[in-house]
Amino acid sequence: MQNNICDVRGIKAWGAHMGIKSKRRDLALIYSEKPASAAAVFTKNLVCAEPVKLCRQHIEGGIMQAIVVNSGNANACTGRQGWEGAVAMAETTAEALGIPKEYVMVASTGLIGEPFPTEKVVKGIKESALKLSDRQLAGSLAANAILTTDTFAKEGYTSFDLDGIKINMAGIAKGSGMIHPDMATMLGFIVCDVAIQPDLLQKALKKVVDKTFNMITVDGDTSTNDMVGILCNGMAENKIIDKEDKRYDLFVEHLEKLCIHLSMLIVSDGEGSTKLVEYRVEGAKTEEDARKIIRTISTSNLVKTAIFGTDPNWGRIFAAAGRAGVPFDPDKVDLYFGKNRAVQILSNGQPTDHGRTDLKKEMQSSTVNIALVLNEGDAEAVGWGSDLSYEYVRINAEYTT
Repeated sequence: MQNNICDVRGIKAWGAHMGIKSKRRDLALIYSEKPASAAAVFTKNLVCAEPVKLCRQHIEGGIMQAIVVNSGNANACTGRQGWEGAVAMAETTAEALGIPKEYVMVASTGLIGEPFPTEKVVKGIKESALKLSDRQLAGSLAANAILTTDTFAKEGYTSFDLDGIKINMAGIAKGSGMIHPDMATMLGFIVCDVAIQPDLLQKALKKVVDKTFNMITVDGDTSTNDMVGILCNGMAENKIIDKEDKRYDLFVEHLEKLCIHLSMLIVSDGEGSTKLVEYRVEGAKTEEDARKIIRTISTSNLVKTAIFGTDPNWGRIFAAAGRAGVPFDPDKVDLYFGKNRAVQILSNGQPTDHGRTDLKKEMQSSTVNIALVLNEGDAEAVGWGSDLSYEYVRINAEYTT
């Protein structure tokens, strides 16, 4: 079994089946033996879930010790009953673990607008607290318990040396549809045994999420529940990271590495998807310009359906870039397809000799690489998306039935 969240010092976990879903596990509990520096980013959707509202309050203290997640019910658009359910999750977890309720991060995922099954969730939390374990199996059970339409669990692990001490960092995530984070249904939880100040941790997480989770898309829908949280419990006993120096940069580097890994797992499991697409925009005036263009191209249904059908209609990509709200000169643009930019479609805005036959061959790959070079500056960005298939329509047309 590969390393996971339970390979981080002081982290225990469990994943249980409490009956929200008919068969699959539907409650995850993650616990740090010591209070941890904590940070989180949340959906920007004005219609947000009750646990998001609660966690926005709890994260203000910058310290947390547990994460509890249910799947099968999003606890969104549930009114007072849902709010009371989210509070009950925090209070029950706190009582079972002997920690303040403000130290509990709460999350939910699943169907929106259904009454929240508070009694089942509370019962599941009490039972799971007794089974917490630092075995790798327990970490994988937690990773499986947060899934909805996902076809596999998303786990990741990395380690690095800091002042001669091995630092462990690991995470779990879920997401398959409703994926277009703006901080789908997308959740991500990371644990680390490094010592770092909460304010720096929040800054690091925001920076990394903007370059990773916020650069993926499956269907262009931003969820009511999107959340990425991180706990760093300091149990590696390193000298605390308290300023933006080389030690901080090393931490951010590995946080980004882990988040890229989890992001790509989410996209590769996109509902009904058959292909993973990597989009690169280079030569932009600013990194934000490059990101805007990527997010516009990657969410274009015309682009996504062309990729699904291996239709070499590259004009859809160029047209999407042009409506991204970013000024550039179309007569300076280079466009490439394929690994190592095997096929150049545009050179200085002019079509090359490569025909649609060459392009079609590149689009038959399970991973499609697209690079757009604006030749306007030195900034660049990368993002990931999926295609749009018949199966996506079927899954979401039958979601509640």
